[in-house]
Amino acid sequence: MKKPVTKFLVTQKLYMTQIYNETGNVVPVTVLSAQPNVVTQVKSNDETGKHAVQVGVGKRRLVTVSKAVQGHTKGLKQVFKKLQEFKVVEAKYVVGDKLDVTQFTVGERVKVTGTNKGRGFQGVVKRHHFHGQPASHGHKDQLRKSGSIGAGGVQRVFKGVRMSGQMGNKQLTVVNLKVAKIDSEKQELYLCGAVPGARNSFMAIYQ
Repeated sequence: MKKPVTKFLVTQKLYMTQIYNETGNVVPVTVLSAQPNVVTQVKSNDETGKHAVQVGVGKRRLVTVSKAVQGHTKGLKQVFKKLQEFKVVEAKYVVGDKLDVTQFTVGERVKVTGTNKGRGFQGVVKRHHFHGQPASHGHKDQLRKSGSIGAGGVQRVFKGVRMSGQMGNKQLTVVNLKVAKIDSEKQELYLCGAVPGARNSFMAIYQ
């Protein structure tokens, strides 16, 4: 997120389901669990006008983190599973403040940033949707090969040529997702459509 935000929250993806909206239509939604986000650090620079807030979510055992991280959250007497920083318009937060889903309203549009599922090392057919080679006319075991990767006279491969490689496990942002429902008791957020990531993965919601 390059621009400062006004509302933000770190959540965990639970599952997808469907609900009925106010007009009676079935809407596919993703359910996100919003555990209490605790403000762990506030950065403010009045000269440049840049402000940032770091929040922590979840719990983990003390022996699983370094001494530096333990000292960073020493005043809060808690070690967090996930720490994330947001650029904010104004630094109106204090260390120890808790953020929840009540800051959002039904019907507004939000952005979601998360890490999509990793697919491992994949070929060009799965990774780039190549149709592969013909099954006949001299081809035997080359059905899923990429084919030519450039001219021979250039003596090199140009940058950006689509090839086999690591697929997925990258940060993605989905914009303009509508808030369909808010459950303040369970601290759950229902967003229309799909969001990147596997179940129980962390993702940032902001506006």
